[in-house]
Amino acid sequence: MLDVPQITNTEAQRTARIHLTIPRAEIQNVMGPGIQEVLAALADQGIEPTGPWLTHHLTISPDVFDFDICVPVTVEVLPVGRVTAGMLPAAQVARTIYRGGYEGLGATWGELGSWIVASGYTAAPDLWECYVVGPESSSHPADWQTQLNRPLVS
Repeated sequence: MLDVPQITNTEAQRTARIHLTIPRAEIQNVMGPGIQEVLAALADQGIEPTGPWLTHHLTISPDVFDFDICVPVTVEVLPVGRVTAGMLPAAQVARTIYRGGYEGLGATWGELGSWIVASGYTAAPDLWECYVVGPESSSHPADWQTQLNRPLVS
């Protein structure tokens, strides 16, 4: 289920991140360990996340995910292992909330893309999704909420 998209402006957000470029089929194998690695680095440095974790996809390809696993923070994380400091840029975005299991995200991004074009906007090459409610909060995928953000070209 997809909420009605809205156009909004975001502010730049400091993040702790791990950058990955992987075959699309590997996403389920790397996501859990990646987020745990970022959270462990933050805990070791005494840094608290300032919101839910997210993924920032830098390019869109049918076969490869080129993305950052991110956790928002207010202070710069010191590099440790694969974890580095990052920044989610300020942007005008088309934003919506998807409710459901992660397997529906691909089709939902397609719906949002169609809405963007039909509304007269042009999407930038990147996007990010913020995992507001997920398996850590509920064992029922119908309860999960993923915020979709697609930057727009002005």
